[in-house]
Amino acid sequence: MSGTGKKKASISVKISTEDKQRATELFEELDLSLSAAIRIFIKKSIAEDGLPFEVEDSFYSATNQAELNRRFTKVTNNQNGHNRHLLDNREQ
Repeated sequence: MSGTGKKKASISVKISTEDKQRATELFEELDLSLSAAIRIFIKKSIAEDGLPFEVEDSFYSATNQAELNRRFTKVTNNQNGHNRHLLDNREQ
């Protein structure tokens, strides 16, 4: 038991063998074990009440959103070169 008197728990995470190897090598260069690095990540996440870094999704980038808006406008204005009409079953 550690000097803090707190009980320890284990976690298990599945990652690719390549990612594990690359992370292990990275953290070893920083004189950290993979376990120590994960503990630091968890403690920092708790301290910041969230991820300790920003996660960006390219889907929400300004460039992609502008392109999606352009396409949406084009479709809603029927500027896509196709004139499609839905048939109403009552008219058949």
